[in-house]
Amino acid sequence: MADNENVIDLLLEQHREVRAMFTELETASGARRTELFHHLVGLLAVHETAEEEVVHPEIRDLEPAAETVVEARVAEERRAKELLSTLQSMGPDADGFDTLLVQLRDDVLAHAEHEEREEFPFLRAHRTPERLRAMAATVRLAEAVAPTRPHPGVESATANLLLGPPAAIVDRARDAIRAALRK
Repeated sequence: MADNENVIDLLLEQHREVRAMFTELETASGARRTELFHHLVGLLAVHETAEEEVVHPEIRDLEPAAETVVEARVAEERRAKELLSTLQSMGPDADGFDTLLVQLRDDVLAHAEHEEREEFPFLRAHRTPERLRAMAATVRLAEAVAPTRPHPGVESATANLLLGPPAAIVDRARDAIRAALRK
């Protein structure tokens, strides 16, 4: 992490990575498709957890009127987690996977656009560059200990802090087992 990295730039870069992964998933097949999908699951899971723990509470603290914006983003995140969980249960080779993947892509990209248009300008206008850099560091820490799989219903900062660490341990153990089995 660069010392001058701010939370908005960090999240924008992650949004670009997610967009690129969806694009690559559209044409990938076989083992590469499965690998990309599992990477996407992990990226989205840790990204959303960090937003729920750091970004959304920050916006709520800034302006009570922003509550409706935050609640809309949380609802989008919950829907994405539900779809992602369903897709994960199905697997990339299942019938209907592609249809749900397109739905997930559309939902996730709309969610990212809403954040970029509604939340990020609000942060930029109301937080100092120093605070935005501190938030980036906090997001990085939250991502380092976040679950790597979706857990629908765990969208609040409190729920993430209480339930996230045990879920993260289980998720990361599963990831290690999956990686060992692929070798």
